[in-house]
Amino acid sequence: MLANQPLADRMRPATLDGFLGQEQLVGKDAILRRTIESGKIPSFILWGPPGVGKTTLARIIANKHNRPFYQLSAVHSGVKDIRTTIEKAKKQQFFDRPNPVLFIDEIHRFNKSQQDSLLGAVEQGVLTLIGATTENPSFEVISPLLSRCQVYVLKPLEKPDLENLIEKAITTDSYLKEFDISVKEKEAILRYSGGDARKLFNIIELIVSAESEKDEKPKTNKKREKQKIVIDNEMVLKRVQENMALYDKSGEQHYDIISAFIKSIRGSDPNAAVYWLARMVEGGEDIKFIARRMLILAAEDIGLANPNALLLAQSCFEAVNVIGWPESRIILSEAAIYLATSPKSNSAYMAINSAQKEVKESGDLPVPLNIRNAPTKLMKDLNYGKDYKYAHSYEGNFTKEKFLPEELGDKKLYEPQKNTREEEIRKRLKKLWEDKYGY
Repeated sequence: MLANQPLADRMRPATLDGFLGQEQLVGKDAILRRTIESGKIPSFILWGPPGVGKTTLARIIANKHNRPFYQLSAVHSGVKDIRTTIEKAKKQQFFDRPNPVLFIDEIHRFNKSQQDSLLGAVEQGVLTLIGATTENPSFEVISPLLSRCQVYVLKPLEKPDLENLIEKAITTDSYLKEFDISVKEKEAILRYSGGDARKLFNIIELIVSAESEKDEKPKTNKKREKQKIVIDNEMVLKRVQENMALYDKSGEQHYDIISAFIKSIRGSDPNAAVYWLARMVEGGEDIKFIARRMLILAAEDIGLANPNALLLAQSCFEAVNVIGWPESRIILSEAAIYLATSPKSNSAYMAINSAQKEVKESGDLPVPLNIRNAPTKLMKDLNYGKDYKYAHSYEGNFTKEKFLPEELGDKKLYEPQKNTREEEIRKRLKKLWEDKYGY
C-alpha cells in the first residue's frame, strides 16, 4: 500500500537548487531566479504545459521569503473565494511584513468578472499574484490584469530531466527505497509522461503499487529482503492501459476524443458529436478549447457551403467566455449540433493550401504593373497602376482584368464544391469568367 501522500507531492522540491528543468528561467543568473533571490517579487503568470513545475515554483517563492501562501483553483473558485482571500491578505499587512502570495491554478478559466476582482489587490500590492495557465495568456487573461503581470514561459521537461526524476524517485523517496527497483527500459514511461513530471511520478507509483500487491507474503521473524521490481516497456503499457482514466484532458485520450468530436461533426452525425462533447464536458475539458476547435472547423469543413456557421461558431466562442460553467454546455451543444447538421465544404481550406503551395513553388512573382500601388510621381512614371480598370466604373461592377502574376496565367486555385451555396457561387463566377468555372 502506497503512502497517503502521492509520490508527486513527496518529490516536490522545496528550493530552487532542487528544481529540475526550466534553466532558461531559474538556472544560474537566469531572469526569474534573479528576481526570486532579490526578494522583490512582482505579480506574474507562468505559462506552460501541465506538470512542468508551475505550482512548485510558486511554493518555493513563498517559502524562500516566508510569505503566507494562498492557493485557489479557477476550476472550483469564484469571486466570493477571491474576495475572501483578499480580505485574509489585508489582515496579514503588518509593518514591513512581505505581502502574501496568491497562487491561482488554471487562471485562464476565470471569466472577466472573476479576473476583474483581482485588479485592485494586485495594483495596491495587497498580495502578489502568481497565475498558472496552459493557454496563451494574451488571449485568456484580460488586458488590465495582464499589463500588471510579467509573463514567463515554461517548456515541457526534456528527456534528461525526466530520466533524472526517475532515478531520484527510486533512490531517494522514503517509500520507494523499500523496494529494489530497476528501470530496464524507459521509452514507455517517457512517452506516457509526455514531459509532465506529475504523470511520470503517477506511472511509477502505479507500477510499484501493482507489483507490491503481487508479493503480499506473510511476515516472519526473519528480516524480509527487498522486493525486486524490474520496470520495462511491456509492464508500463500493461499497467497504464489497465488504469486509463475515462478522460485525461492533458494526455493521449484528450487528443483522441477531440479528434472523434471533430470527425463526428465533419461526418454530419449530431448524435456522435453530442456524445463526444459530453465526454469532454464530464472530463472537465476547457470549454474555450472546445469552442475554439469548433470555430476552426466552421471555416475548414463547412466554409462556403454555409458561411453562417462561422458566425455562429464565433458567437459560441464569445458566449462561453461570458457565461462560464455550467451553462456553457448548452451553448456548446447548440453549436455542435448546428455544425454537424450543416452542409459541408472544404473549398476555402483547399484554396489556401493550393495558393501556399503555388507560392512555395513559384517564389516571389512580381505584381502586375496595372494593379500596383502608385503613390508617387516616380511610380506613375514607371507605369505603376497604368491601365487599371476600376470595377465600379463598369456595368455590373465588373470588367475582366489580369490580377495574377503573368507567369501563373489563368491558374485556378479556388474550386467551388457541389452544394447549394457554392453552386450559386459557381454560376456567378462562370458568368464573369466564362469557361474558367464551367464543369
